[in-house]
Amino acid sequence: MRATQVLLKRSAWKGPYFVTFPNLREALTNHTPIKTDARACTILPNFVGVRFLVHNGKDYNPVLVTQDMVGHKLGEFSHTKKRFTYRQTKRS
Repeated sequence: MRATQVLLKRSAWKGPYFVTFPNLREALTNHTPIKTDARACTILPNFVGVRFLVHNGKDYNPVLVTQDMVGHKLGEFSHTKKRFTYRQTKRS
């Protein structure tokens, strides 16, 4: 099977990097999330509709794969840094 140009973010002869998930079929039917540390895994078209729990270094963030995410990496949707908010100190 040849990968399409959308999925090729690394060398063309290597193909996309993805991890085989043995419980992918039951995750589609039962809507159970798949817990993974593979942030570099390329999202394939058969992952659409699957909920992943992607590790961000501290905890696992839920990611629901949609059609627009195909070709991207799982780690792009599980942010590793918190949003910074500046809080003004109280003055008495």
